[in-house]
Amino acid sequence: MIASLTGALAVRDAGRIVVETGGVGYEVLIPLSTYYRLPQLGDRVALEIRQVVREDALTLYGFSSATEKRAFDLLMSVQHVGPKLALAILSVLAPEELVAAIGKADVDRIDAVPGVGPKVAERVVRELRDKVADLKMAAPSTTAPNGYLRPAPDGNARPVGPADEAVSALVNLGMKPVEAKRTVDAVVAADAGAAENPEVIIRKSLAVLLGEK
Repeated sequence: MIASLTGALAVRDAGRIVVETGGVGYEVLIPLSTYYRLPQLGDRVALEIRQVVREDALTLYGFSSATEKRAFDLLMSVQHVGPKLALAILSVLAPEELVAAIGKADVDRIDAVPGVGPKVAERVVRELRDKVADLKMAAPSTTAPNGYLRPAPDGNARPVGPADEAVSALVNLGMKPVEAKRTVDAVVAADAGAAENPEVIIRKSLAVLLGEK
């Protein structure tokens, strides 16, 4: 069982990276919260890993902290929440935000995550209400260390434009491409300063999605 992974960052996409170590490239699926903290291509990266084995696949899910990994495990314990949906929830809600939503029984906030739906949101609140206490003390901030998501310097990052990268990230979360592009275009039109920073575009787009100002 792979529990952690350290190596050189070879591919850097919003929902997927490749870490090279010992001559092997490991594909790892990640939430946006981890993506925000990634170094530049070629730099060393260290991740907490959850290995999920299915009949037809062995998939690695990576996290920037043990708290995110624990939150992923808790979400996976909820009926009808699989790895993809758990990643989507953690991409929109940081662990401390998830804890707050569950504590307040804020079903609407969890339901706002693309692909969740009210029934699953209700299950998350109901089934995790008594299990999230251990996340409260260690939950990390979602802000990147330097406050800026650096674009990757070569062709391994797809797509290359900040707005396109933001659209891709939102589609990975479950938004329809047309809806994702419309949201991103609106964010960029409202704040020209955000146009060069995919992290800012993604965050502002998610704020629109969650109905925040």
